[in-house]
Amino acid sequence: MKRFESKVVLITGAANGIGKACAQRFAQEGAFVVCLDVTDQQNEAVAQEVREMGTEALALHCNVTSPEDIKKVVSTVMEKWGRIDVLVGSAGIYTGAPLAEVEFKTWQRTIDINLTGVFLTNQAVVPIMIAQKSGSIINLSSMAGKTSWVASAEYSASKSGVIGLTRSVAMELAPYGATANAVCPGNTLTDMVRGVAGKVGALDGKTGEEWLQMRANDCPMKRLAEPWEIAGVIAFLASEDSRYLTGQAIEVDGGLVMS
Repeated sequence: MKRFESKVVLITGAANGIGKACAQRFAQEGAFVVCLDVTDQQNEAVAQEVREMGTEALALHCNVTSPEDIKKVVSTVMEKWGRIDVLVGSAGIYTGAPLAEVEFKTWQRTIDINLTGVFLTNQAVVPIMIAQKSGSIINLSSMAGKTSWVASAEYSASKSGVIGLTRSVAMELAPYGATANAVCPGNTLTDMVRGVAGKVGALDGKTGEEWLQMRANDCPMKRLAEPWEIAGVIAFLASEDSRYLTGQAIEVDGGLVMS
């Protein structure tokens, strides 16, 4: 089934992890995919993979903290296709340290990428979706947007902010038939989470693999997520099947926050 045939989908953080899985999923369903990232070589590799799946793709350099980069990207896409149907705000970083050790520059960078980047990309596409009277925005929050733990102040704050921002965007889009939702993944087997495992595990005297196994054991499903599982929920939120669903922050965490 090709639910997104000829639809234009922008994905930030498309070069790896959940963003890459989203590029693959939307390509499978016929979308024109715009891969946005700062790691140009990896980003182009993902775009080429999309093309080999039989659809069109662009790989564009985009620092989500740069209004100029975002404006240029949106202009390029509108010039080529004249519309933007879906925005997936997947770009993000993880930082974590005991609160007393968090440097201001670390706090600022985390907020800039994880929250301000979502604000800027949403701000850029909302007028287009209002004019089209259609569109879907899916922003990546985290289970950390709904709960917190030690040594995660800046990350949890940024992801909580994404949920609040998304709800406001949803309210502005609703009269025009467009939607905005947040997805809150649990621990997902991406390069970023493996990096988190090594860093946070060391604080607990554990190896990265031991920490990941601990997190899997904490989850009612007793495993971690695969990126494609998160991408499937994102595709649902972008589809016609969810047209009456907006302003939500959906946990895709195997029941971890619930438990």
